[in-house]
Amino acid sequence: MKSLFKISFLILMFLTLLNCQNAEKKSIRIVEKDFGLLGQENDSIAIELNLLKFNDWKKILERTEQIVCNDSLPKVTLKNDSVIKRIYLRNPCWEGLACILVKQKNVIEIHNDTINKADQKFYPLDSLPQILKRDLENNGKNPKLSDNPEKLLIYISYDKNGIEKLPNTLNKLTTSFEQVTNRKDLKIWLNEKIDNPPPPPPPKESVEIELIEDEK
Repeated sequence: MKSLFKISFLILMFLTLLNCQNAEKKSIRIVEKDFGLLGQENDSIAIELNLLKFNDWKKILERTEQIVCNDSLPKVTLKNDSVIKRIYLRNPCWEGLACILVKQKNVIEIHNDTINKADQKFYPLDSLPQILKRDLENNGKNPKLSDNPEKLLIYISYDKNGIEKLPNTLNKLTTSFEQVTNRKDLKIWLNEKIDNPPPPPPPKESVEIELIEDEK
């Protein structure tokens, strides 16, 4: 009788442990999110950018353009235990194009993990929710901010080897954008930072006049 009781107890314990393990597995739900797809686009036109294969920022820009110019979308995938984020980049194909006119007020730039507007005001990366909200809700009211949410572009660039920072930047950007808008139609360009040229020196006459006035 005691042996039968022990066997029954062991079976019960085994079934309890098995149910607990199954319950834990069921509780981990993977959420999939797509950022940057527009209209009727889907993942079938996307090509993965494996960031581990690159050690130079210019190389990843070159690969991004190759993908775009072959009528595909560059994609970066971020994964953790609960979320899979697929981020589709909106870089243009520059082949045959002299330039693309983009108004600076419709751009938020992230360079070396620093946010700026028109190379004038600079903010830390943790300010993304506030900066995005300000531009996305502007709707043309402030002439220095974005005309409307559909026109807003996010440029991301690094001086040299910034690839290792890109996943963190993309994760913070997508999280902030979803938090502010509850949308996922985010337009991101990987970019090469082009510094504005220094202002030209004043005309010679102006310099001479200033010197004369100083002598007085």
